[in-house]
Amino acid sequence: MVGVSGASGTPYAAAVLRGLLAAGLPVDLVLSRAARLTLLDETGIAWHDAAWKHPLERWLSAPLGEPGPDWAAAVERLVAVRAPGNLAAPTSSGSYPTRGMIVVPASTACLAGIALGLSKDLLQRSADVTLKEGRTLVVVPREMPYTGATLRHMLTLHDAGAVVAAASPGFYAGARTAADLVDFVAGRVLDAAGVDHDLFRRWTGELGRARRPDQAARRTS
Repeated sequence: MVGVSGASGTPYAAAVLRGLLAAGLPVDLVLSRAARLTLLDETGIAWHDAAWKHPLERWLSAPLGEPGPDWAAAVERLVAVRAPGNLAAPTSSGSYPTRGMIVVPASTACLAGIALGLSKDLLQRSADVTLKEGRTLVVVPREMPYTGATLRHMLTLHDAGAVVAAASPGFYAGARTAADLVDFVAGRVLDAAGVDHDLFRRWTGELGRARRPDQAARRTS
């Protein structure tokens, strides 16, 4: 399950989705109402649940404005989109088997709703189900700085068993573009979710290795 809330950071969500699809994993995807506005603002893509395949393919192929691979076949085969207001969707029940859930990006409002167990929409309800079933929940806040209330909500999620993985890119992997930094965050999120990927060069203990001309950062997109 992947939930996308209204925080800025739709390229992070696209990179996580690409990683999951590249791993051959089926995805239940829900975009909150606020996420649709952010997606439109950051990419120009208008999202409609009734006709989501083409917008999703566009989003995955060019999250930072540069064209990339065609994801149409993977989207057709592996993705199911759930409306945020549909609390009868499969992911609202613990009897629906999933490996877990990633919320990326997670707005402070979404993070608070999950921490407090509000279940005000399908995204929050699915996250609550993930926690109660003891499955992996990875929450990816991007907004900063944090208020005391947000920090307390993060601690609540941590204590409940979730992984709080802030969207903080690392620079040791030899990033050369904004897309490389996005992929680094997405890769660390997928690490937390237990998903294999090849989105960035891992640290080997050799200083300066990533800066060599022949050591270009590895990416799957």
